[in-house]
Amino acid sequence: MSLIKQLWLIIMGLVLLSFGASLLIGVSTSRAYIEQEVRIKNADNANALALTMTQMPKDAVTLELLIAAQFDTGYYRRIELRAPDGEIIESRQADEAIGDVPSWFVELVDFQVAPGVAVIQDGWQQFGSLTVESQHSYAYRSLWQSTWKLTGWFLLAGLISLLLGWWLVRSIRRPLHRVVEQAKDIGMRRFSTSEVPRTRELGEVVEAMNRLAGDVGGMLSRESQQLDALRRRLQHDAVTEALNREAFLAQLQIHLESQDFRASGCLTLIRVERLEQLNEQLGHDEANVLLRELVGSLEQLVQIHGSGLTGRLNGRDFALLLPGLHDLDFAHREIRQRLEALAEQRESPLSLPGAISHYAQGDRRSTLLAELDGTLSMAETHAHHRLAIVDDKRPRSLFTSHAEWRAALRDAIQEGVYLAHYPVLDQQGKLLHFECPSRLRLQQQWQPAGVFIPWISRLGLEATLDLAVVDAALQDIAHHRRAVGINLSAASIRDVRFVLELRSRLHARPEIAHLLWLELPGNQAIRELDGFRSLCRELRPLGCKVGLEHVGAEFTRIADLHDLGLAYLKIDSSLVQGIQDAHNQQTILRGMATLCHSLGMLAIAEGVESEDETRTLFELGLDGVTGPGVRYSDMPES
Repeated sequence: MSLIKQLWLIIMGLVLLSFGASLLIGVSTSRAYIEQEVRIKNADNANALALTMTQMPKDAVTLELLIAAQFDTGYYRRIELRAPDGEIIESRQADEAIGDVPSWFVELVDFQVAPGVAVIQDGWQQFGSLTVESQHSYAYRSLWQSTWKLTGWFLLAGLISLLLGWWLVRSIRRPLHRVVEQAKDIGMRRFSTSEVPRTRELGEVVEAMNRLAGDVGGMLSRESQQLDALRRRLQHDAVTEALNREAFLAQLQIHLESQDFRASGCLTLIRVERLEQLNEQLGHDEANVLLRELVGSLEQLVQIHGSGLTGRLNGRDFALLLPGLHDLDFAHREIRQRLEALAEQRESPLSLPGAISHYAQGDRRSTLLAELDGTLSMAETHAHHRLAIVDDKRPRSLFTSHAEWRAALRDAIQEGVYLAHYPVLDQQGKLLHFECPSRLRLQQQWQPAGVFIPWISRLGLEATLDLAVVDAALQDIAHHRRAVGINLSAASIRDVRFVLELRSRLHARPEIAHLLWLELPGNQAIRELDGFRSLCRELRPLGCKVGLEHVGAEFTRIADLHDLGLAYLKIDSSLVQGIQDAHNQQTILRGMATLCHSLGMLAIAEGVESEDETRTLFELGLDGVTGPGVRYSDMPES
């Protein structure tokens, strides 16, 4: 039996016990009082009538008339006059008239009242004795009515007591429910915290659980920070904190091969001229400050854009990658202003030539960098064109205006979204789910997300596209009965109407909702943490799985995500490539997998290219792999 039911039984038992005891005491007290009053009445009436008869003639007619007059008032059950020898001189008796009082109540109460007895004198001699017994029906009726009133008041008091008990149980049940939910969260390795209730015992339990959640959160934060420190030593330049050459080039290759918005954008190469002379003029430390300021200025542009990477390719060459940005003129203007502002802040002459180019899916990394380097070399010789654009790499838009793009995108979404299928497998080679990036039919061809996502974002159509992708995914699941993973945009999770529509669609398909995997890039989820938290709270009861993709530097914020109930993390391929020969990366991935498991999440590796990488990743404790080197024979029909 639940604690709440036990509390209700206790409250109802106490109320009934109080009611029964109070009613019993009230009726008993009233019965005793009425008996006493009737006894006094009998004695007083007998004495008064006897005194009257003593002072009157003692002839039979007079006595009979006097007794009849007294008896006919209706308040007496028996009046009897006896001679000293016991002979009855005159007697009047009446039946009990208790028709409006239940017989069981009369039998239960059963008044026991002694009649009043008085002596009648005739001069100095005793004439006789008078016995007077009042009618009890009035006493029964009075007690019955008072019992009803008392019962009514007790019922009202009982109802108020039950209402107070309901409020008390509710006030206890609410924090108790939170305690139960928190205990369930801990059992599911979601270390959430709760408000401490005012009930002392429950408050002590909640405080202990909150301390546990805080300790675990602190431990996770420390562990993730240690892993991130190791990752930064491995992937970042020690002086400027930008990505080192190997890490940046690996990320560039990942972007060129990706199936989402990262597949196109702009790439900038910036050179610090005469770095050796600057070191001599400013000193090594001051020159390093200059390089850090350059990287900091580029990082500000990354923050404004919402995503991007900065890297140091060698001592004097720096790179800036801005995925999803196709407006080279805008990028050129922003970067040039920042470089000029940085140069003007220095007393010594500072030259920062650069080259900017568009990149797209399928470009060769070496060719792209060679074109940028060649353009940069020419920019070094032109004083008025210090940031040059690679003209032949300007993006060729499918449509010439915003209106054409809007009409084409709306028509394509209405026509239907095509989902590509890339398997995510576990250690036994079983399917966890299919990654399904979206395709839209534009100009009679299925275009990858890198082509249309920038325009989707520019025109504010993210929620419309994401709902269409959800509908396509649910249809795919209903047809194949296999799990499907799709991407959501940061703009959609900020849209309350989108969240409500998504919940409505999943609520209408409970039999397949558990096969839908929803994911968001790690950096966007961290940036939109409140909206992402709200999304997870809305979707958690519906059974679908929510996770993060492309997780790298964001892993240090895992302590902020421990209460979201995430199902999985997909670790960025920059940490995965060549893992079989990179012992430092193995240490990082092993720690990341351990922390994921401590939070009840699957750790999945992205960008796996070979069986050796797959084998090593599973040995490190990861739960799944995906990438070009992952093969799955049982693919769904297109």
